[in-house]
Amino acid sequence: MSRTVFCRKFQQDLPGLMAPPYPGEKGQELFMTVSQKAWGEWQSHQTMLINEKQLSMANAEHRKYLQDQMDKFLSNADFDRAEGYVPSE
Repeated sequence: MSRTVFCRKFQQDLPGLMAPPYPGEKGQELFMTVSQKAWGEWQSHQTMLINEKQLSMANAEHRKYLQDQMDKFLSNADFDRAEGYVPSE
């Protein structure tokens, strides 16, 4: 049986994540407030940012940048986009 959450990105009840995506308090917060749909869109966007900006997950500053962007993305705040990327219609 799938669980439903009120998704903070889409502002509606949607199927939730099956498990917290991170350990600890941050993972629990995401588990309770982010839908599978929003998380999937974030993962795609995160991949574009990592590739476009040549980020290294071994670099603590790069990880902090991605976490900041994740919080903005999932909260519908102004977030960074890959330069030159035009989404298909």
